[in-house]
Amino acid sequence: MTPAARVQTAIELLDPILDGAPAERTLTQWARKSRFAGSKDRAAIRDHIYDVLRRKNTFSQSGGGQSPRHLIIGLLRHQGVDLEDIFSGTGYGPDALTPEENVAVETQDVADLPDWIIPDFQASLGTDFEAIEAALKERAPVILRVNLSKETPTEAIDQLAAEGIETRVHASADTALIVTEGARKIRNSQAYQTGVVELQDAASQAAIALLPFDEIKSTLDYCAGGGGKLLAMAARGKGQFFAHDVLEGRLCDLPERAKRAGIKAQILKTSEIPHEAPFDLVFCDVPCSGTGTWRRDPDAKWKLTRETLSNTLSIQQEILTSASKYVGETGFLGYATCSLLQSENQDQISAFLKENPDWALVYERVWTPLDGCDGFYTALLKRK
Repeated sequence: MTPAARVQTAIELLDPILDGAPAERTLTQWARKSRFAGSKDRAAIRDHIYDVLRRKNTFSQSGGGQSPRHLIIGLLRHQGVDLEDIFSGTGYGPDALTPEENVAVETQDVADLPDWIIPDFQASLGTDFEAIEAALKERAPVILRVNLSKETPTEAIDQLAAEGIETRVHASADTALIVTEGARKIRNSQAYQTGVVELQDAASQAAIALLPFDEIKSTLDYCAGGGGKLLAMAARGKGQFFAHDVLEGRLCDLPERAKRAGIKAQILKTSEIPHEAPFDLVFCDVPCSGTGTWRRDPDAKWKLTRETLSNTLSIQQEILTSASKYVGETGFLGYATCSLLQSENQDQISAFLKENPDWALVYERVWTPLDGCDGFYTALLKRK
């Protein structure tokens, strides 16, 4: 595909995405139907769409409107691309620019967030709001977790380098490596396929590293999802590891991932948990707004609503209450979100402690994009 054809495809795919269709699913469906598109074509089109979603408000200004075409014009103008080379009206590219579109638009600094959530961000982030909001406009780094049960970080760096993947150590976690070159080679690399490394943000790794593994012999990941955090726990700790998720389909890849990592993990249905309880640690990486991951999934920020957030807060409260029942007398209750909002983080822990005075806070920690990580919060609680 020519650069112009890639742009035209991005414009066409943005139309249903802006109307509410999930971006990733839209891209996947298009790729399956478009066998003529190579991997570089798919990557370029995806980058166009996700770059627009990260700065939709900004590019609607610089592009002169909110239509997919205007947003792409704003993106390319921001990148310094010669628009007339792309918008020539020839081949499979977009129609030629109109006189109105060919005039540069004066822009102002705007927050690339839904208007309704800006006050929540400001209240939660304080003086860091502007810097973090600016960071959310950028692409997130690709970060790997080294499986300590297989290799040291130094050994993993050398193995990856031999496969054309350059990395460096991330400051937030001793197992975290930032990929600086060769990111598209990761999934086909020997290091990945043999479980030496996994894709995982540094904040998640740092949160797991804080856990008191010397005091934990049985662990339940109560909202395990794909199982990434459970694998990180198992690589550091000892004992038995159990995974649960109310949506059991999310766990379908865990057996293969655990086998690749050389780790044993037993999946539990909800009805099976009481038979294995109590646990030394019940870890709850709860459903959340995902505001901390909006660099990676900018589509989600435009689809989040106040009603959805309110429902999510209720679900988080229910999970904390339910999960706490499975913690042993000397055990721990872990809580985590990939959110930057205080309402999902500190406020939830404060509310739980108020309702459950027999529990105490051991620690809590926050990471933001200013740490080179996703936005992430974790707290550890223990029975008094």
